[in-house]
Amino acid sequence: MSLLKVQDLQTHFPITGGLFRKTIGWVKAVDGVTLTVEEGEVLAVVGESGCGKSTLGNSILGLTLPTAGRLFLEGKEVDIKNARSWKPFRSDFQIIFQDPYSSLNPRHTIFEILSEPMRIHGICTRANAREKVAELLDLVGLPESAMDRFPHAFSGGQRQRIGIA
Repeated sequence: MSLLKVQDLQTHFPITGGLFRKTIGWVKAVDGVTLTVEEGEVLAVVGESGCGKSTLGNSILGLTLPTAGRLFLEGKEVDIKNARSWKPFRSDFQIIFQDPYSSLNPRHTIFEILSEPMRIHGICTRANAREKVAELLDLVGLPESAMDRFPHAFSGGQRQRIGIA
C-alpha cells in the first residue's frame, strides 16, 4: 500500500479584476500532478522559482485546498474539498518551511511553539509538556534552556532545528 497517492491534483487561483472583483481568469499553480510515494521512499520536488512546488506541497498537506483531483493517504481517500477531513492525517506529517524564522511566532517562546501542536494532537498534556519539549530539543541538539527563549535569540541553523523539532 502506498503512503501517498496523488491523482490529477489541481490547484488553481482566481484572477479577479474590475469594480466587482469578477473572476477574469485562473492561475494554474498545480495542474494535473500525479505521483505515488511508497514506504521508505523520498520525494524531491525540484523546479524554478514560481513553478508551483510550494503550492503542490501545501495542497498535499491540506494547507491550501486543491481545486480538483484525488488524494490517498495510507490507502484512505481524503475529501480534498473539506478542510476537516485532513485533521486525522496532520499529526503524521512534518512540515519544514523554507524560512524557519517566518514559521516561528516571534511573540511565543520555543516552549509555546513546540507544545501547542503536541497538546492539540493529544501527544502531551499541560502537566508533561515541559518534559516532552525538552526531549524534542535534545533530539535536535539544543539545550533544555532553549525552551524559555524567543525565536530571535537563535541562529538560522538553530531555528531550522526548532522547526524540525
